[in-house]
Amino acid sequence: MIEAKTPKQFLEEILPSKFKPDRAANIEAVARLDLTGPNGGDWVITIRNQTLNVTKGPHPSPALTLTIADNDFMDLVNGKLSTMKAFLNGKIHFSGNLSLALKLKEAGLLDFGT
Repeated sequence: MIEAKTPKQFLEEILPSKFKPDRAANIEAVARLDLTGPNGGDWVITIRNQTLNVTKGPHPSPALTLTIADNDFMDLVNGKLSTMKAFLNGKIHFSGNLSLALKLKEAGLLDFGT
């Protein structure tokens, strides 16, 4: 696995390779990733017609928002922090349609490997 150096590198280069279109047949979703900290920012992850689109910037009405500090996000995506541990320790916050989070995990988008 390639270790991501920045959130931008992960979201633009690595995340698309983790996406499993065959598992996204019934998913039409817009999720917002709110990364806090100096390397953070707003990102929008859209799945439509079994296609993933990741863009930088806000979205007015995402179905799901994930908020996490940029350094915790990097630990998460590089396998140094599990999604469950991050959630239980209050490092990652979900708001909106929580069942969508489970669908995104199934499609390979929230399954960071630990």
